[in-house]
Amino acid sequence: MKLPELAIKNHQFTIVIVILLVLIGVVTFITMPRSEDPQNDMAGTAINVIYPGASPEDLEQLVVDPIEEELNELEDIKKIESHAYDGAAFITIEFVAGSDPEDKYRKVLEKMNNVEPELPKEIKSVEKRKFSVMDVSIMQLALVSDSTSYEQLEDHAERLKKKIEKSYGIRKVNILAVPEREVRIVTDFERMANLNISYNQLAHAIQSANANIPGGTIDVGSRKFSVKTSGSYENLDEIRNTIVSASSVSLVKVNDVAKVEFADEQDNYIARYNGSTAIFINVLQKKNTNIYEIDNLLQPKISSFENSLPEGIRLETVLNQANTVRARIGDFFINFSQGILLVGLFILIAVGIRASMVVMIAIPVSVLIGLTLLDLSGYGMQQMSIAGLIIALGLLVDNSIAVVENIQRYLEKGHSKIDAAINGTKEIGWALVSATATTVLAFVPMASIGGPTGDFIRSLAIVVIYTLVASLVIALTFAPYFSSVLLKFKEKKNKETISGKIINNYYVKILKASLDKPRLTIAMVALVFVGSLSLFGLIGVSFFPKAEKAQLLINVNTPEGSNFTKTNEAVKYVENVLEEYEEVVKVASNIGKSNPRVYYNIFSSSFSVTHGQLFVTLKGYESEAMINLVDELRNRFDSYPSASIEVKEFIQGPPVEAPIAIKIMGDDLDVIREISKDVENIMNETTGVINVENILTSSKTSLKLDVDYQRAGMFGVGISDVDLAVRTHISGTQIGEFRNNKGETFNLKIRMPFDKNPGYEELERVYVNNHQGTPIPLRQVADIRFEQSMKKISHYNLDRQNTITADVVDIGQAAPLTEKIIAKLNNYDLPEGYSFYAGGQLEEQQESFGDMGKVLLVSLIGIFAVLVLQFRSFTQPLIIYSAIPLAVTGAFLALFITGHSFSFMAFVGLTSLIGIVVNDSIILVDYANQVRAAGSGFIDAIVEAGKTRFVPIILTTVTTIAGLLPLTLRGGDMWAPMGWAIIGGLLSSTVLCLIVVPVLYKLYSKK
Repeated sequence: MKLPELAIKNHQFTIVIVILLVLIGVVTFITMPRSEDPQNDMAGTAINVIYPGASPEDLEQLVVDPIEEELNELEDIKKIESHAYDGAAFITIEFVAGSDPEDKYRKVLEKMNNVEPELPKEIKSVEKRKFSVMDVSIMQLALVSDSTSYEQLEDHAERLKKKIEKSYGIRKVNILAVPEREVRIVTDFERMANLNISYNQLAHAIQSANANIPGGTIDVGSRKFSVKTSGSYENLDEIRNTIVSASSVSLVKVNDVAKVEFADEQDNYIARYNGSTAIFINVLQKKNTNIYEIDNLLQPKISSFENSLPEGIRLETVLNQANTVRARIGDFFINFSQGILLVGLFILIAVGIRASMVVMIAIPVSVLIGLTLLDLSGYGMQQMSIAGLIIALGLLVDNSIAVVENIQRYLEKGHSKIDAAINGTKEIGWALVSATATTVLAFVPMASIGGPTGDFIRSLAIVVIYTLVASLVIALTFAPYFSSVLLKFKEKKNKETISGKIINNYYVKILKASLDKPRLTIAMVALVFVGSLSLFGLIGVSFFPKAEKAQLLINVNTPEGSNFTKTNEAVKYVENVLEEYEEVVKVASNIGKSNPRVYYNIFSSSFSVTHGQLFVTLKGYESEAMINLVDELRNRFDSYPSASIEVKEFIQGPPVEAPIAIKIMGDDLDVIREISKDVENIMNETTGVINVENILTSSKTSLKLDVDYQRAGMFGVGISDVDLAVRTHISGTQIGEFRNNKGETFNLKIRMPFDKNPGYEELERVYVNNHQGTPIPLRQVADIRFEQSMKKISHYNLDRQNTITADVVDIGQAAPLTEKIIAKLNNYDLPEGYSFYAGGQLEEQQESFGDMGKVLLVSLIGIFAVLVLQFRSFTQPLIIYSAIPLAVTGAFLALFITGHSFSFMAFVGLTSLIGIVVNDSIILVDYANQVRAAGSGFIDAIVEAGKTRFVPIILTTVTTIAGLLPLTLRGGDMWAPMGWAIIGGLLSSTVLCLIVVPVLYKLYSKK
């Protein structure tokens, strides 16, 4: 290997390159994007269709089925889900992992362009939205006032919006919870009847006058002029003066039969902040921007705006993600800094001041190079990437420690500084390359995992790979040069060192005793390994833990058929309860819709007059206090009779529909409903399961109009006239749009003069004009009756289905509880043609653990291939592989002792161990081969290898543990299982490796 020699002889160039890389790394560290969690987009699209007045059955037939059939022609589909409600349908299509999000979104748009012309013309809007983590609010503000009109609040919100949306990194600013304004044409029914004016006639007159038809152009001499026609309305007076009918006797204008005015649409979404009337300003961030910079730019603008507000209006911050990111990343950097200090302390004690200076230079240089490469790969600074740096922290000094130790050994043999640096590095150079390659190979497959889980952890694996490769390059280039400058020959003192005493008085004796009885030693170790495997059932398996955030979401759902007022009362009840708790700081209440999205794996898109959601912020997070608070709130809310109230905590990891989700598949909705009720009962009977939700628990009761076609024909009434008259009387009929001089657009709507939402008695006042304009009472052409109907129809991969979801008290028990429910369902007598499907956390966990199992297998094969290449043997790689079961022993013992389950992050830790623990074995076996090649005897070579590599092996283990210890102790439930798995595995594999590997070397190496 000539690299160390080239680096030393061209040390000026080496220094310049290192300084350049450090400077680039510093700039990257300052400017790279920051967020709390990974920002990875899945390939998928959400389609929202608004079709006022349509039932779920109509939407299924007219909207959902055509769209699904068209989308199903696309390639690489993972799943298509759809939900049809009253007046709205939601279709989502998700593609398999690895698909290009932009390409798939473009193809979805092409398919939608094909199908949209075939959809009903009455559809109000069709929205297509690409899946994006950037839909998470980085800031949610509230304009609060109990004495100011919504119109004034909206004006101030628009002013703030204009200030914010021009700032760096802002993608979008939304104003929410403002009642939509409309131009309402309130009809005088009696006047219309007296003048024989029908609704169709009134609507046609207004639509004709509001049409904006270009007149074209004409030539006048050598010039061309555009011809302007009458155009659309410019003010309300023009609407009022529109002629509806004309005769030789009189003209009838809109103003004669209706009142034209601005008005708020019916209540369907309002908000409060800490009990006071509010509207929300929601801020979204552009991708790959720095949230710190955005916040620093926004705060002065927000302060300036706040100071300009009139008395009676105040601006409150519901959420500022920048503060959360600062706190989370700050905690990680504290852990990282503590790890560096511990690593540095151990290195200083072990190798001395000069050698420790050489070793420690690898940390900042490797980290900065790794961050530069991470940024170039499109990843930012967040909890996963920083955790990757912490994992790599102890590993990236291993190469430099080995180099410095070997150079020091050459100096003690009498070599010059330059020769010692070159020869000492050359001797172990290829062993270091192999050791680094094996570690990297444990993380490369991890970086290639697909799906949401792979996206979530990918930056962790990538940053480990980058920093380890950087540390290898530094160890083979800059470390030898720096050693040739700093290190000097140390004359050995007659006094034996502490490490020497441990090696000679304890280790060598134990090693020789083990070599004398190799089969007994292997049998004892195998027994320990098998015993540790038996702990797996006691440890248990889990997925991802709670997010440990001082925030809660509370969902309020009133029974189907409840009106907006009843839902509002239920939300007020929750607000009153929360006021009693001192730890509750902020409560953002949403009635009629979910709160804006505030967490990366929660998709809040529900809107219904029966739904409300409260976003609650607490003073701080303390695990035991949070558990007690949530339990107490759940107990209190369970006693509320008029609504279902769910308290939900945030959970780490990829998006999951619910901790428990059982889908019932089939054709007949009535049969699905009956099965769903039984499944709901099974869930409720399962201890540990809470917040069971079954949308088909109760059917929706509707008022059905049965038109008597014969009677309608006798009176000269058209069926469409009946539908139009009912809609106009009840909710109003939109007949166009009005644009004012500010460019604002308002719906033009005809409706009856109700001061509040119409009741059942209003149907008695509905009249239908026949073809001659004569008003006919609705009761004469139609019967009104109550009818049971579905309030929601769902599809999963084009099949009808219903999903019953539930939360769990202990998130770690989601999968076992789901398996209990599945066991009961396996004994359930399902009708022919019907089936169930377990989704939720269990599905994602099985998929993710399966992917990690593949990673484990690929890593083992890849590492074995590298070892075969290095040692040109099949036997010695298998000897080295003995470190892996030894590591598993320690990992399971550590998890059992600390009380942590085998979570997904523990699996990540175990996979990481594969590459880490084989390094010690590689160095041990490699040196034994070198000593034998130099002429030593077989047993002497084994003992000499153990003695010589004892300190480097122990030191690399200690530094790795020291780097991980702060994150393990202070990282919470997310990182503790991973940390303990690695620490336990390292401890057991290191201790046993120094004994078992030499014993196996004796048994299976050629003499």
